[in-house]
Amino acid sequence: MRLTPFIGAVIGAWLLTLPAQAENKVPSTQQQEVLIKTALLSLNDANVTGNYGVLHAKLAKAFREQFTPDRLKQSFKTFVDQKADWSLIAAMEPIPTEPAAINIHGALMLRGYFNTKPSRLTYDLDFVPSEGEWKPVKLNVKVRPPNE
Repeated sequence: MRLTPFIGAVIGAWLLTLPAQAENKVPSTQQQEVLIKTALLSLNDANVTGNYGVLHAKLAKAFREQFTPDRLKQSFKTFVDQKADWSLIAAMEPIPTEPAAINIHGALMLRGYFNTKPSRLTYDLDFVPSEGEWKPVKLNVKVRPPNE
């Protein structure tokens, strides 16, 4: 399963408009885990229930202004159609595939996977400071065999 390229492209283009924010520091490993799980479990809950309002409320303000809950629902339709449920990650540790970093646009980039079985849940997430905290602007999630 894969997030539609449309959301990734729009979010990527939006990130290019953000000013560099050198004062931001990479959060601790524990804080990163909270960010990852909050984003992914909110997305999972939205997919399972069909209610994207809570996920929408947790996104960065600029992203919320561009994407309605209904538009999010359309973007993640593949997960809904396949009845994907990855709530089991709540009890698992994320495994980073690259070190957490803040890019030149001030976005915190978190990449990795959860060693779910039989398929692996991989994530490519970006967060920006919004309303005093890190909030998601990119949610790219895939469920695929561990060899890929």
